[in-house]
Amino acid sequence: MAELTHTVEALLFVASEPLTVRELAALTEAPAARVERALDALGDRYGENRSGVVLERVAGGYGFRASAATAAACARLVNRAQNRPLSQAATETLAVVAYLGPVSRPEIARIRGVAADSAVAGLLERGLIEESGRGDTPGQPVLYSTTGLFERAFGLEEGLASLPGLGDFDLPDADHEALRARLHVVADQRAGQA
Repeated sequence: MAELTHTVEALLFVASEPLTVRELAALTEAPAARVERALDALGDRYGENRSGVVLERVAGGYGFRASAATAAACARLVNRAQNRPLSQAATETLAVVAYLGPVSRPEIARIRGVAADSAVAGLLERGLIEESGRGDTPGQPVLYSTTGLFERAFGLEEGLASLPGLGDFDLPDADHEALRARLHVVADQRAGQA
């Protein structure tokens, strides 16, 4: 079991994205139940306040991140401003991409009611969204989807499935209905293209 635990630890260390139990089982050629026991052992070793590195379940898999105590030093290493907040435009754009992706800039602009070029560029720069193909509409616009970094940054254990439903938001009825109407228009347009 110790050898499997070391192998799982090494795989998680070198992986650029979280790995699922199924992926780890395939890579180690071990049964999923044994991989889960190895992950439990690693979770004990790499818990918050036990190590500078923490094993976390995120984006439907497992990965390492810096502990809360070491996050500031790690942020300085990668030369990024720690906790740099997203603008309202970027937050709205990110929500559209997360809930409707893959989605194009024109669709984002139509939903938000304003141009999305700057917000999309900023989200691409931060690595929260990525190009994920081309649309079937005239001009074949670039489509955008969220990334694994987005899922990790927002702590989405089960990936996008962890996002709250639109009904979970405390919005005034008029805003809720307007949002629903805009989403239905986009959905109807997509259905017409299929």
